[in-house]
Amino acid sequence: MQGIKWFIDTDDKVRYINSLLRVGFDTVDFGSFVSPKAIPQMRDTARVVERLDLSGTRSKLLAIVANVRGARDALMFDQIDYLGYPFSISEIFQMRNTAKTIAESVKVLDEILNMAERKGKQTVVYLSMGFGNPYGEPWSPELVGEWTEKLYRMGVRILSLSDTVGAATPETISLLFGHLIPAYPDVEFGAHLHTHPDNWYDKVDAAWKAGCRRFDSAIRGYGGCPMAKDELVGNLPTEKLISYFEEHRIPTGLDMHAFEHAYNEALRIFSGPRLEQNIFDNV
Repeated sequence: MQGIKWFIDTDDKVRYINSLLRVGFDTVDFGSFVSPKAIPQMRDTARVVERLDLSGTRSKLLAIVANVRGARDALMFDQIDYLGYPFSISEIFQMRNTAKTIAESVKVLDEILNMAERKGKQTVVYLSMGFGNPYGEPWSPELVGEWTEKLYRMGVRILSLSDTVGAATPETISLLFGHLIPAYPDVEFGAHLHTHPDNWYDKVDAAWKAGCRRFDSAIRGYGGCPMAKDELVGNLPTEKLISYFEEHRIPTGLDMHAFEHAYNEALRIFSGPRLEQNIFDNV
C-alpha cells in the first residue's frame, strides 16, 4: 500500500488485513512505523494494529521499521511478532530507502536487534539488491555471502534476499540459496522476488528447488519498486505462488475460501480510477 498516493481509508485497511489473517499465511506484513512525511500512507499503522482480529488466526504480524524510533513505536504493541528492517548492500539504494549509509544502517540494525530481543520479538532483515545491482556498484555472490556472514554474527536469523528491481535470474537464485541455506542451517532464508508476468515461475521454481521455504508475495502482484526500469515488475503475485504449490502438490494449509474473499477485497481496494501508475498488476 505504501506506494499508493491516495490515502486508503483505515477501515478498508483493517477489513483487508483481517481477510488476509483468516487465510492462514505464516506472516502478514500489515504496516510500517515510518515517518508520515516520508510515507503518508502508513500514518495510521498504530490505529490499524489495534483493530486487527487475531483471535482465530495462526498468522503472525510483521511491521516494517526504518530506524530506532520506528522500532520503539512498533515494540509497544504485543500483537506484533516481527520487525522488518530493509538493509541494502547498495549504498545508493540504502540512502534512497532509509536516508542512511550502509555503515549507519549497521548500527541502527544492531540496536533494533537488541531492542527486539529484549521484548521477545524477532527481526526479519530484507537484504535488498541481494540478486544484483542496477546502479553500477560492485555486486557478486561473494559479496552477498560476506554480508550474510556479517548479519549472522550480529544475530540475524531470518534473512530475506530481496530483488527489488527484478534483476534476479533463476541461475543466480539457485546459486545463492544453494550455497547459503546449507551453510547457515539455523537461518530462515526468504525470497522477496519482484517479477515480470513472464518469468515468475522460473524464479519461484529455482528458489524452491534450492531449499527456500519462505516466500513474500502480494495479491495480484500489487506494489513494486518505483525505481524498477520495467513498470510490469511488481511483487510476486500470491495467486501465482499458490498455483505453483498446487501444481507440485506442495501442501500450504491455506483456507482457499478465505483466500478468495481476500482476493476480492484486494480488487475492491486497489482497482479503480484512482489507481496510480506505480501500483503494478502482474496478472
